[in-house]
Amino acid sequence: MLSLGPLVPAPRSSDAGRVAQTTEHPARPDSDTSSPPRRTRVHRAWLVAAVTFVTVIGAAGFASLPGLLIEPLHNEFGWSRGTIGFAVSVNLALYGLTAPFAAALMDRFGIRKVVACALAVIATGAGLTVFMTAAWQLVLCWGVLVGLGSGSMALAFAATVTNRWFAARRGLVTGILTAAGASGQLIFLPLLSWVVEHHDWRPAAEIVAVAALAVVPLVWLLLRDHPADVGLAAYGAESYAPKPAPAPGAARRALKALSTAARTGPFWLLAGTFAICGASTNGLVKTHFVPAAHDHGMPVTAAAGLLAVIGVFDVVGTIASGWFTDRFEARRLLAVYYGLRGVSLMFLPMLMAPSVHPPMIFFIVFYGLDWVATVPPTIALCREHYGEDSAIVFGWVLASHQVGAALVAFLGGVARDVFGSYDLVWYASGALCAMAALMALVIRRRPVPVSPVAA
Repeated sequence: MLSLGPLVPAPRSSDAGRVAQTTEHPARPDSDTSSPPRRTRVHRAWLVAAVTFVTVIGAAGFASLPGLLIEPLHNEFGWSRGTIGFAVSVNLALYGLTAPFAAALMDRFGIRKVVACALAVIATGAGLTVFMTAAWQLVLCWGVLVGLGSGSMALAFAATVTNRWFAARRGLVTGILTAAGASGQLIFLPLLSWVVEHHDWRPAAEIVAVAALAVVPLVWLLLRDHPADVGLAAYGAESYAPKPAPAPGAARRALKALSTAARTGPFWLLAGTFAICGASTNGLVKTHFVPAAHDHGMPVTAAAGLLAVIGVFDVVGTIASGWFTDRFEARRLLAVYYGLRGVSLMFLPMLMAPSVHPPMIFFIVFYGLDWVATVPPTIALCREHYGEDSAIVFGWVLASHQVGAALVAFLGGVARDVFGSYDLVWYASGALCAMAALMALVIRRRPVPVSPVAA
């Protein structure tokens, strides 16, 4: 019988105690700076991380919208919840399937160009949504365009920035950047729910489009692709590393990384656990919590406010998870996170009521701390097993996350149409989380020797 056992400190990497690099090195000829070396108090990596954080927040607005629009679209157009859930599932699936190719494209064309284009695509999809009159247009604008754009800025973006700019504190930085999505939810959900209730759903979509466009100048002016662009070593690194040459064949490299990783057991265990993670968060709670609470008589604004509170505690939980990942064994952390999430989902059907009461608040706080706490240890395990290809491999693991989310976003709507209740979906997701906890414990501790894919 598998035993969880106590959390034990993970082996500390050799760079864990290094002092941050603060002295600039001579810039490469293609660097965007010609100033002489000077000492800086704050490493440029933290500015890049801050821009990445704000960028993900700007793109998180549209991810906050699906759960708010199910009822308005159903009432205005007469579309079934299954039809609307299908559009959401296309969005979630493309979000995941685009991520590994986006990571490879960032190696080929640079982070700044890829992210700026992705924000423009999100703004286009969100803006065109206000003109739709048929369900296929919802799938095209909401599902395809926004799915492709948001997938290009998925967590693989955060993993790429972390790998390039940080040699130390990677777990903490990963937690902070992952929390950006929750921060966006916290910012946008109360605003968008108020707009939907008082001014229809179209102004809410327009707000998301404007927010995505507003971040583009920030990305273009402040984001840099590599520390060598400004004559620096990565934060915590002992020596300066020149910027690698652009890697051609982005699609081929992404597929090659998948082929190599798919021959190893840890990849399938990580993909399986992350698929359940997506099913129990983005696919279930983010998409269906608001309509499920509304079924029990709770006002939409109150339910959206609870989701926003989840975002508050998600920020705390994810940053704490990054800190834990730097110090404890990642697979045991995953087992704890999935086990606790499964227990909380099992109790949720009993907590639904027309008003917000203390047990529901306890669930929101508890669940919020666990919302995406799984991301830092999952990225750490990818980095441990797959080295230089870890960002691309994590992109494929993230694809499984979004496929799981897409299935539950669609099946959850179908279950509501068929059974008139979401209860079965909550219980099934809780059981899946228990399975994910067991899968996490099976992941090997020792790294699998995998050669980096040649550019």
